[in-house]
Amino acid sequence: MDTKEELFKIFSIKLRVLISNIDIEYDKLQEFRLRINSPLIVIYNNKEYFITKTSSLSNDIYNAFIISKNEIRETMEYISNYSLYAFEEEIKQGFITISGGHRIGISGKVIVENDFIKTMKHISFINIRLAHQIKGCADNVIKYLLNKKENRIYHTLIISPPRCGKTTLLRDIIRQLSNGSSDWQGMTIGVVDERSEIASCYQGVPQNDVGIRTDILDCCPKAKGMMMMIRSMSPQIIAVDEIGSKDEIEAIKYSISCGCKLIVTVHGDSIEDIKSKPVLSHLLSEEIFERYILLSNRTKIGKIENIYDSKCNTIF
Repeated sequence: MDTKEELFKIFSIKLRVLISNIDIEYDKLQEFRLRINSPLIVIYNNKEYFITKTSSLSNDIYNAFIISKNEIRETMEYISNYSLYAFEEEIKQGFITISGGHRIGISGKVIVENDFIKTMKHISFINIRLAHQIKGCADNVIKYLLNKKENRIYHTLIISPPRCGKTTLLRDIIRQLSNGSSDWQGMTIGVVDERSEIASCYQGVPQNDVGIRTDILDCCPKAKGMMMMIRSMSPQIIAVDEIGSKDEIEAIKYSISCGCKLIVTVHGDSIEDIKSKPVLSHLLSEEIFERYILLSNRTKIGKIENIYDSKCNTIF
């Protein structure tokens, strides 16, 4: 099923007609934003547009199609196949992953019971993020992460501002290391996918290709998941996205002490930015990571600005 058909399945009837008549390339679609009583917004080819009542992309808010309560309700019915209850656990996390790996972020009134999120109702805001896998995007960095003599990788930290392709790069690194090549033997990788963004599992099945030797803990908190992976799946490598909490840093140290190699990402603009964050600064001062990859979107999304060694010396 292609992207267009997958989209038709989840939108309300009125929105299906509206979107189907837009003259666009579907592989350049990135996000749809549905907010009650607000304009329908799309992120297309890295730019934000309003979708008009006449099925065109525009910067003119006055001609934008306005999302009604009914469009939100009907869209959620199609997303959940008329059974929001079946997605109760995902709703607690604030998102639902659907077939194709597309991620539906939701917001509304949160119901809290005994300090735990029980559910969400009156959903009024939907963010549809389309899954895009770019195979081969890690081709230029893999050789810097590998110690071929020992058939192992270096502990690696990918540093990137938001929306600069860190998860896409991480996913392809995982795929390539898992599959192996004529230059290195494939490695067993444990992915702790807390927000279902790396493998994009749907009903337990990865919608993205993350390699033949990869095991996944889906929707699992990173700190707990790293411990579980070590105890149950014996990974050579553990991969997680967007670290930052004290518990996650401790889990990273524990994983390393158990002999696992780490590939993780973090939000940041530079090495200096990471050094300025108290929880993360220890990673650099203790030289836990042997490779740092810095991304930007200066000329394009996923631009590799620098690769550093453990002492922050530039090697690329």
